[in-house]
Amino acid sequence: MKYPAIFEPAEEGGFVITFRDIPEAIAQADDEAEALTEASGALVSAMDFYFEDRRAVPCPSEPRASERLIALPASVSCKILLLNEMIAQKVGPSELARRMGTSPQVVNRLVDLHHPTKIDTIEDAIGCLGKQLELSTV
Repeated sequence: MKYPAIFEPAEEGGFVITFRDIPEAIAQADDEAEALTEASGALVSAMDFYFEDRRAVPCPSEPRASERLIALPASVSCKILLLNEMIAQKVGPSELARRMGTSPQVVNRLVDLHHPTKIDTIEDAIGCLGKQLELSTV
């Protein structure tokens, strides 16, 4: 998942970075290299709001000519896909746990961005929702 970011010059120098799709993500940096790092961190941090509130994460929109794409880590992207599918199907942790043959606590960790999760486990959870996780290289 790559989200388009707007890099605007700050009044006192450097950049202010914002995201059309994820308005909670805002960063500031002194130079371009730092701006890329800060943008990535702000984007990941903003995802916490969606996960805490159990809200669907907006998909990235097509970038405009003046925007730069900021990629999320693959682990975060997979958890977003899982969360969004759970919300779309109105399946809570207890129901997904039942389908997976595990406990709701395990499912809660699956949709916790700060808990390391094997991708195979996320793939199994998505499969229990009747979907397939597909990865590709570009």
